[in-house]
Amino acid sequence: MRLSRGEGPWPWLAAGSVALSLLLLAALLTLLAGRGLAHFWPAEVVQVELDDGSRFAARPGREERSAEGVERLYHTGNREWLGTPWRWVEVARIVEQQRPAELVVIERRRWGDFIGRVAGLEEDGEALVLEDDAAQWAALNARLARLEALRAARDALRQDEVMPRVRELGAARDAASRARLEGELATANAEILALQAQMARDRVLLESVDGERLALPLEDILAIQRPNDMRLPAKLGAWGTGVWRFLSEGPRAANTAGGVWPAIFGTVLLVLLMSALVAPFGVLAAIYLNEIAHQGRLTRLVRISVRNLAGVPSIVYGVFGLGVFVYGIGGSLDEWFFSDQLPSPTFGTGGLLWASLTLALLTLPVVIVATEEGLARIPDHQREGALALGATRLETLRRVVVPMALPAMLTGMILAVARAAGEVAPLMLVGVAKLAPQVPLDAEFPFLHLERKFMHLGYHIFDVGFHSGDVEAALPLVYATALLLVLVILLLNLTAILLRHHLKARHGALPR
Repeated sequence: MRLSRGEGPWPWLAAGSVALSLLLLAALLTLLAGRGLAHFWPAEVVQVELDDGSRFAARPGREERSAEGVERLYHTGNREWLGTPWRWVEVARIVEQQRPAELVVIERRRWGDFIGRVAGLEEDGEALVLEDDAAQWAALNARLARLEALRAARDALRQDEVMPRVRELGAARDAASRARLEGELATANAEILALQAQMARDRVLLESVDGERLALPLEDILAIQRPNDMRLPAKLGAWGTGVWRFLSEGPRAANTAGGVWPAIFGTVLLVLLMSALVAPFGVLAAIYLNEIAHQGRLTRLVRISVRNLAGVPSIVYGVFGLGVFVYGIGGSLDEWFFSDQLPSPTFGTGGLLWASLTLALLTLPVVIVATEEGLARIPDHQREGALALGATRLETLRRVVVPMALPAMLTGMILAVARAAGEVAPLMLVGVAKLAPQVPLDAEFPFLHLERKFMHLGYHIFDVGFHSGDVEAALPLVYATALLLVLVILLLNLTAILLRHHLKARHGALPR
């Protein structure tokens, strides 16, 4: 590229700034992906022997230098015996490290991970006699597959039979309907109890490397691996399974384990509702200010006010939403339409509707400003030509002005989505929850439950990062969730960008 003498170094500085910004963005994504996705890789387990003769099995972590020398962090699991699943060890004290193939890592519902060996299997309290370690491992996997099928049948009964009847029972008023529903509930609960009895049949006997033994019911096992005995294809499969579980399951253990599916669903649904609310109001306001209103002092004052609203801290919008939407409008709706459920509020507490309205109000100035900029760039001869051909002002707006300004409107929506999806402070006041037992969308009428609380990826990051009792276990989940939030925003923005390019090609690009 050649530069004229009068331009100086400024184009190079601008290009360097763009390159630096892209480099920092790539570094951020690399950090999030490396720290987050590595959490799901089945890392090898080492058996460590120290200079005092003690032994333990663990997954090695990071190292730090101290006054005593180099210390290494190990994830030892086995919290019921050790009190903490992490242990710092001076590297100089390590005498020997081995990687036995029989070491297992078991992810449990309670007490975190177990790291050790499988010592035997029990069925209905009787020990099974198996030929060797391979037969024992095959029998354990077969019983885990049976347990997974029973668990799926139980969860289906709860979702399809029990929960709908519980909701119907809460709304039923006549005695006959209540008696029928109670009978159906009793039958479904009896089937669930029978399935749970079958699930409790088997137990696995576990032993740590220092000799501690434990009998663990198979129903408490979520996943089991032998990392030292896995080849690369098996590890890739286990990594993919771990990522899928993270994306498709709900959180557990105070959000320090499990997945983030409710938070993904809540974030996407919130952004879509916010977009549906802010788009018509923002576009109509911009059209009125640019095309209809008299361009006088009052209009200029309104424009300045709108631009200033874009700089108001988001927590202020949260306070406004709490006072006006939740307590004001929501409390009135409860008094008018849900008085029989008071003092338990329906709309008079935080929920999806009020959070969407609050974020719509927060992003409204962005949409108005972007749309006005697009309208102002449309040449006047386009309007004059339409009027000269006999079109009315309404037809000119509908068929000429608005189609040409659609890319600018979508630019405003892209900016609104990017800001709203990452907001946390206002949501803490108007409806986000640490753990939502039900998503706002289901098969029960009215299908979309705007009064329900919801989970959000941004708030999930905040909660896991600052309110977790196990910081070391929560940190990889923070990175993984942050990467997921970036990808969700990127996917929503890419959808809007592709639509914008399509509209530009259809209606023609505006002059710059």
